[in-house]
Amino acid sequence: MKTDHSKQPSRLSTENKAGSDTEQKLEDLRRQIDTIDRQIVALLAKRQVEVQSVLSLKKTYNIPVYHPAREENLISDRRIQGDDAGLDPDYIEELYRLILRQSRAEQTARLAKKGVRDGATVLIVGGRGSMGQYFQQWFSDAGYKVRILDQDDWPHVGKLCTGIQLAIISVPIEITGAVALKLGPHLPADCVLADITSIKQPPLNAMLEAHQGPVVGLHPLFGPATSTMDKQLVVVTPGRDHQDCQWLIDQFSIWGCIPLEVNAKEHDDIMAIVQALRHFATFAFGQFLCRHNIDLARTLEFSSPIYRLELGMVGRLFDQDPLLYAEIIFASPQRRVLLKNYLASMAENLSMIEKGDKEMFCAEFKKIADWFGSFSEQAMRESTFLIDKLIDRF
Repeated sequence: MKTDHSKQPSRLSTENKAGSDTEQKLEDLRRQIDTIDRQIVALLAKRQVEVQSVLSLKKTYNIPVYHPAREENLISDRRIQGDDAGLDPDYIEELYRLILRQSRAEQTARLAKKGVRDGATVLIVGGRGSMGQYFQQWFSDAGYKVRILDQDDWPHVGKLCTGIQLAIISVPIEITGAVALKLGPHLPADCVLADITSIKQPPLNAMLEAHQGPVVGLHPLFGPATSTMDKQLVVVTPGRDHQDCQWLIDQFSIWGCIPLEVNAKEHDDIMAIVQALRHFATFAFGQFLCRHNIDLARTLEFSSPIYRLELGMVGRLFDQDPLLYAEIIFASPQRRVLLKNYLASMAENLSMIEKGDKEMFCAEFKKIADWFGSFSEQAMRESTFLIDKLIDRF
């Protein structure tokens, strides 16, 4: 018996219909997702409106933008909510940290126009340098009257200092003390005298000697390429009449900075490690690569993300002003002693290397790991986060 194919649906027709149905279902689902995405954007816009209300209150009462406890509590709550909803808490945290950072950046940009002492006159000594220009812009945008005193302006120092409420010394470390002593006699009695060098004891002592009014040492832990002060640290070392310097510290807080108050000696001891030793070690690594003419591009082809990250930090150093780093590294005899001890410590490993002593290496490794303690776990989490971000980009 012959089969009448004309009365049976062809397999091709069935497949076409199934494909059409699938496409229709996908299209319906995509429309639903698009609707949800639009709702998310609308909710973000609604959230931003509420943030503006918060901003108005902060602006009125000079409240800092960054509230660490509030942000961490919010992140913790959202992580729990995400987990309860079947979402990856890490994904929720990353999303909300981005939302909060954007919120802070917008608040900081608006509050940058807010001056704690709107209309006050600020003198920046060394104002034509990179950091001087940077702070000139921030103070000007906040409504302050900014004057510049640079090398060629000293004949007019008396006139430039007349009626000023703040003088900031932004010159190389080795001449900061001399500049303070030269400037001091011309300052009004109630003028705040501050510096922004990366070493604090000698400059602070010189300012206290030069000026009998309010004195404070500052160390912004960021450079002139920083586009926002959001969550940037600024170290504050009290000198004299600290309550009269508070408005300046409040101004940095409004700009988004996190003030960290510490005495000058502790600052210098810690920064010798955080800056001088770290920068010199980075310099030495780059110097070795250069002297051995290492093919950087070729090494990157074989590199792990952590090597790329480390090499990126080395390359970052050599893209900046060498004099700036020379001033930081060789700022004091104490720092130079520290660096000599570092080099001596490195030399102690020569015997281990010559012998290929793996047992000694592992013993030292274990001792150091024990000393690092729980910080190693934290470092692993933080570096993994950075590596993942680097992989996403490259």
